[in-house]
Amino acid sequence: MSNKYPLYKTTKSDEYFQRAAKVIPAGVYGHLGPAEGQFIPVNRWPRFSEKAKGSYFWDVDGNQYIDYMCAYGPNVLGYCDEDVDAAAIEQIKKGNCVTSPDKIMIECAELLVDTVATADWAFFAKNGNDATQGAILTARAHTHRKKLIFFNNFYHGVSPMVQKIDYPGVTPEDVANNLYARWDDIEGLKKIIAENENEIAAIIAQPYNHGNFIDNTFPVDGFWKEVRELCTKHGIVLIVDDVRCGFRLDLAGSDHFFGFEADIICFCKALANGYNMSAICGKEFLKGSMSALAYTGSYWLSAVPFAACIACINKLKANLTSDLFITPLNKKILQLLTGRIDEGLSVEISLLAPHLTSDEMNVVAKLFADTSMVSNTIEECVDCINVLKTEKEKQEKKSPSSMDDQAFLDFFASLKKSEDDKK
Repeated sequence: MSNKYPLYKTTKSDEYFQRAAKVIPAGVYGHLGPAEGQFIPVNRWPRFSEKAKGSYFWDVDGNQYIDYMCAYGPNVLGYCDEDVDAAAIEQIKKGNCVTSPDKIMIECAELLVDTVATADWAFFAKNGNDATQGAILTARAHTHRKKLIFFNNFYHGVSPMVQKIDYPGVTPEDVANNLYARWDDIEGLKKIIAENENEIAAIIAQPYNHGNFIDNTFPVDGFWKEVRELCTKHGIVLIVDDVRCGFRLDLAGSDHFFGFEADIICFCKALANGYNMSAICGKEFLKGSMSALAYTGSYWLSAVPFAACIACINKLKANLTSDLFITPLNKKILQLLTGRIDEGLSVEISLLAPHLTSDEMNVVAKLFADTSMVSNTIEECVDCINVLKTEKEKQEKKSPSSMDDQAFLDFFASLKKSEDDKK
């Protein structure tokens, strides 16, 4: 009997890994590392890549993969996007890393300020850790306070101040000023603030709970409104870590998606479609504190990523003309589906592939970007796509995006019943 799944060869990958292990700590460092205490079995990874295009990459053994991870987030438009790469190539002909920054840096900052709702300014770096660390330092410089509040299951980079005490190399002194609150627990957060009055510089949080090794959950209604009010009342800088899902929920920022304003918002992964850069965007009252930091890097003024960023954002904006991108209806579907974690219903996004066209799969990937697991059954997710199709065809009728949650669920159920009756 033939196996419906492809049989992968790993001969060359194994050979490359043996070479890598001799000259690179763990062979492949970070979360892909199969050695020295990392999590991926050596017989499964690494699959060293040879090339990539669109939604696919090929490893050194010639195995082809559908990459729902988008290189862990950066390639929001797919690999080797022609428009982004063309902009980068054109810029590299003129210059990249130069003693003085290219004027394109200004153009990139202007575009971000025009695009991100909370942004009065933009400061550039190279990775997400640069952005979150810079945001924290800015908050401390502004408030002259030390303490930080994190929500449970957080991940905000690899600086010692944002790691956990049981991580190798992290000392108690590194995290001595860190406070920890439970996600969605406003009363617990109030208690922490009251116990540390006038000592808290910032709350740093992802826009929804998508830390490491946990099911993703949206905030409960009113959560961010109350967090915003608490920060304003107590002089605490509110930092949104949008490194992972920035521009995937809303081009104006994920804080805008949830109906509040951050003081600082951190971007990285989707900024430039794989070209390495990050950005810290903030309110005017924090501009002086950011300016005063001794904060820089060897390649932070490189022009090529700025060109790629401009092309990427403009293309994302153009894609917003699609009826199947982020719309009020999509937002409601996304919130309702990701809010079903407690029911224990989950399925890998890739399992939807046999049921959907490639275009529909791209829609699902965009809707659930930065979430490796969808909290629903395959059938329910397919139904979700059908809702989108139905609504597109019936624009003259009452829009589900204007319904409250119960009315929407009733509408959703009626569509499903209608489909079942046809069978």
